[in-house]
Amino acid sequence: MSPSIAAHPDRLLPADPRTREIARGLLSRVQDLPIISPHGHVDAAVIERNTPFPDPAELLVAPDHYVTRLIHASGVPMEQLQGGNPQGARGVWRRFVEAWPLFEGTASGYWLRTQFEQVFKLGAELSELSADASYDAISARLVEPDFRPRQLFKDFNIEVLATTDDPLDSLDSHAALAADPSFNGRVLPTFRPDAYINIANPSWASNVERLIETAADGATGYGGYIAALENRRRYFVDHGAVSADHGVRTPATLKLDDADAEALFEKARAGQATAADRDAFEAHMMYQMARMSVEDGLVMTIHPGSYRNHHGPTFEAFGADTGHDIPFAVNYTEAIRPLLQDFGTAKDFHLVLFTLDETVFSRELAPLAGFYPSVYIGAPWWFLDAPDAMLRFRSAVTETAGFSRSSGFIDDTRAFCSIPARHDTSRRIEAAFLARLVAEHRVSEDRAHELIVDVVDSSPRRVFKL
Repeated sequence: MSPSIAAHPDRLLPADPRTREIARGLLSRVQDLPIISPHGHVDAAVIERNTPFPDPAELLVAPDHYVTRLIHASGVPMEQLQGGNPQGARGVWRRFVEAWPLFEGTASGYWLRTQFEQVFKLGAELSELSADASYDAISARLVEPDFRPRQLFKDFNIEVLATTDDPLDSLDSHAALAADPSFNGRVLPTFRPDAYINIANPSWASNVERLIETAADGATGYGGYIAALENRRRYFVDHGAVSADHGVRTPATLKLDDADAEALFEKARAGQATAADRDAFEAHMMYQMARMSVEDGLVMTIHPGSYRNHHGPTFEAFGADTGHDIPFAVNYTEAIRPLLQDFGTAKDFHLVLFTLDETVFSRELAPLAGFYPSVYIGAPWWFLDAPDAMLRFRSAVTETAGFSRSSGFIDDTRAFCSIPARHDTSRRIEAAFLARLVAEHRVSEDRAHELIVDVVDSSPRRVFKL
């Protein structure tokens, strides 16, 4: 078996020898800095309970929609990757290894290869001949006494890890970790109210009823709904939350008076809301979420532009997050203006804008962040969190907004074992980009060394108030 290219010390660094040497020096400044992860989807209970990881297929294949989508596109039925393989977990792994050549050049291939080399110590490239051997090697690693979430949290040098949580979550695991003297990291909850705001969600009405009953302090109707959201946000702040995250269809915002908002709310509760009503209510609630962030200090992050569950039959059979969320074009400049008119210059309000439509990086997001003190540009996310896309992002936004107006790297992952690979990728890309600026005499080398520390470490702390 050939050795893994993930072991090469110059991976992702510039090919030009002189520029690569500059990048090596920049990377050395940040390679060992702690990981700050202010947005992700790891379950806090897994860390609190120190839960053992499952088998290789369940850990690395089945839940990763980046992985399953590309294998499915090659003609493999989804059920063979989602628990319906007649050979069980080992059969799923074999299908994955058969498809491994498909991942060359992809972000998933890079992250997985890095995990295999650095976390699971495989030391060689995957091949169909080694499918069973690699499955057994990873399985053996997973049952080692020290291969548990808490030890890996330390081994990965994670300082801060933010989760994503339902507004009615008890946050018991977060409280337990915060109170545990043997755990030295920070695991912070994040307020994610999508299921209580998007009236197209089939469970919206029942979710809202539970929210009002639980947290409205006896108030009812639209007023009780708003009060309950405010109360639960304060509960999250009391449990260490620093941000509220919003996975909306579009970045639209709308300021409605209370009477109009209440009328839409009651229409939705009666099951009579139209698609236009849905969009108007969600846009109004984004305005309300910004108002609440100004008041309670939670950083507001917006993740728009995904057509969720694009393939109905797959969604019906396998549920959400199975590889068929597809990006579409968004308009930020007009859509976000109602919010920014009232809150764009509000003291201490931080608004982090993400996109799956990279055409808005230079045209809209960089100019917005280059004027409004509240606006920061979210790191390349989802389909854009790949090496070349990261470089395009830096090129697109830096000439207008500089380095200080971006969020720092966001790994946005459920895959705990991929966190160090993702952050290492970002650090190498930042080193490569800055090295080019130094080589072209656009930034001094001394200044580049300061900038890379700021981008990797200071920016996420500053933007997310850590």
